[in-house]
Amino acid sequence: MASASGSGLASRIASSLASSMDLEARLRCLAELAPLPAVFTTSFGLEDQVLTHAIASAGLSVELVTLDTGRLFPETLALWALTERVYGLKVRAVLPHTPSMELLIARDGVEGFRASLAARHACCHVRKVAPLSRALAGASTWITGLRAAQSDERRGSPFAEWNETHGLLKVNPIADWTREAVSAFVSEHCVPINELHAKGFASIGCAPCTRAIAPGEPERAGRWWWEDEGKKECGLHLPPGGIAVPIAHL
Repeated sequence: MASASGSGLASRIASSLASSMDLEARLRCLAELAPLPAVFTTSFGLEDQVLTHAIASAGLSVELVTLDTGRLFPETLALWALTERVYGLKVRAVLPHTPSMELLIARDGVEGFRASLAARHACCHVRKVAPLSRALAGASTWITGLRAAQSDERRGSPFAEWNETHGLLKVNPIADWTREAVSAFVSEHCVPINELHAKGFASIGCAPCTRAIAPGEPERAGRWWWEDEGKKECGLHLPPGGIAVPIAHL
């Protein structure tokens, strides 16, 4: 699909999704308008579990994929297995490129991501950003659990947009939901969630880079907490050129 036609389709889908707060209606819209193949990338967070439940319940033709960084919490791995059992589906794992991981660790050390922002971005690139390109290869639609209220960086997240980086339609069906709305859906539908949420972990990523948050802190305050507030993204949801990677071939 060409960029111009993709942007036009994204606008139509965004308008359709905005017309209803009902998630089932939004997914029906995606089933009618979004081109296949479609991939939903899940990290098993609250939002992703809501969408997994909805996709499975609606029987949509969507492949579920997760980026297994090699540093996931045991609780996240347990939820992965539980999710597959509860919904009778498989979540495809995409792992980092082994030679790139070896090169990164040889250069920066096993905990080199703490040394600088550039080093952390390089780690995220190898463990997440590069694998995402493989996860989306051949897809026409990318579905995410992104919400505009998660952080200042995500405040402008649209319902749908043409993603130039991967050359596909990117759709965020619950972009306008609050965390309270997500939690209410989880409770109403008995959606399985990560045990770490009950321990104060609002946003859960790699174990070395995630902590519980204190009352009143922003949702993503526990991610890369040693860095400046305005720089807390891994690169998955930034525009091209948003993050520089020091070693081009990592």
